[in-house]
Amino acid sequence: MTELFFNFLVPISMVAVVIVLLAGLWNMMRGGSPGRSQTLMRWRVGLQFVAIVIVMTAFYVTSG
Repeated sequence: MTELFFNFLVPISMVAVVIVLLAGLWNMMRGGSPGRSQTLMRWRVGLQFVAIVIVMTAFYVTSG
């Protein structure tokens, strides 16, 4: 059951990172607010941390 949980959670976390990254890049390319770009990039870093924690937890749980 935990493998099924991680099979959904890992891709969702990675897709969230990609969506925020693309939103930040889109905002920078169209000349949007620099503050908004900075906020989106900070969110990206936070989401990357969460995604790495989820992936490493999935490795730990499913390897045993």
